[in-house]
Amino acid sequence: MKIGVLGTGNIGGTLGKKWIQAGHTVKFGARDMDSPHVQSLRNTAQGDYSFGSIEEAINFGEVVVFAVPGSSADAIVTEFAQALNGKIVIDTTNNMGGPEMSRAKTFANQAPQARYFRAFNSYGWENFAKPDFGDLQADLFYCRDDDSAATSAVEGLISDVGLRPVCVGGPDKVPVVDSIVQLWFSLAIGQNLGRHTSLKVLTD
Repeated sequence: MKIGVLGTGNIGGTLGKKWIQAGHTVKFGARDMDSPHVQSLRNTAQGDYSFGSIEEAINFGEVVVFAVPGSSADAIVTEFAQALNGKIVIDTTNNMGGPEMSRAKTFANQAPQARYFRAFNSYGWENFAKPDFGDLQADLFYCRDDDSAATSAVEGLISDVGLRPVCVGGPDKVPVVDSIVQLWFSLAIGQNLGRHTSLKVLTD
């Protein structure tokens, strides 16, 4: 699968490298090709990947992953709304200081034909780099689009990172997924459990 990853920081870089290792083709979109994050990826990523502008990564990807700072994501969605329509979009951004953590409303208004998924926003990047805890596999909570093929593709990408996908519902459940990041911060930081902390759903 061709994946455009917007952002080369801890989240985008870690996810991108996992997907490259799983056999996908990744184009990282960055505004500054000389940034330390880009240079780090050049030195550590191995496999089928390349770098380009934000626009080039969007055009390249069958799946487009937003891993840019939450405060800058709205402008990108608005500028490239036409190109994003019809794409599978994974929103990992957290605009912690804004009225909404996700970009769900921006996509609904600006690129309503995009297949919007809310995922990879509820944990620190350390849990994507190392998703196993002994014999247990961490769960990744996400909100799905109503397209079954898109949902299958995103669940596959979650599994490729090493996490078990757990769907909490459609776009109306984005606030539920966003509440998990608050729980994660309370446990990992507030209760000093450490950033390598994840959650697991157990049922009969």
